[in-house]
Amino acid sequence: MGQYFDNEVLPSKIVKTEANLLGKKFVFFTDNGVFSKDGLDFGSRLLLESIPLDEVGGKVLDMGCGYGVLGIVINKFTSSHVDMVDVNMRALHLSEMNLKVNNCSNIDVFKSNVYENIVSKYTCIVTNPPIRAGKSVVYDIVMNAKNYLEDDGKLYLVIRKEQGAKSLIRDLKKIYTIDIINRKKGFFILKCY
Repeated sequence: MGQYFDNEVLPSKIVKTEANLLGKKFVFFTDNGVFSKDGLDFGSRLLLESIPLDEVGGKVLDMGCGYGVLGIVINKFTSSHVDMVDVNMRALHLSEMNLKVNNCSNIDVFKSNVYENIVSKYTCIVTNPPIRAGKSVVYDIVMNAKNYLEDDGKLYLVIRKEQGAKSLIRDLKKIYTIDIINRKKGFFILKCY
């Protein structure tokens, strides 16, 4: 995974994938060197199927957007403005391609190493945090989200039991109220507010 964060990625081999989410068909271009390059992963799907989209509005941040699945789907089902950020330039390029192929508007895509280039506050932050980046990056994303949420804002995330869900939930409870809004196949969907 080091190549992901250094932007020294594998040779490009863009692949077109499709996913049906919430009754709608989406097209996503993926590539070597990005998470879930073979298509939509189970954790992201479960997160999107679990977020109460009727409660999502205002400004949304897709933190660590990868090739843009979370932000694009939320954009298509809500009236939200979405900022999609990632540290990897290939992921950002794919996000731009994917928002065009899915006819999205009201989305900004830009580079940010966690919250480095974030200047706004959001009503909602969504993330499938990059577990392979290590605990310090994951904790930076989820613990510091509070500083970028509106007063009544919410953080939605997915974490696997085998990747430290129990200890992360315990630590998140120190600064957030936590609801486990779904649990399936070892994945936990958390709402933090």
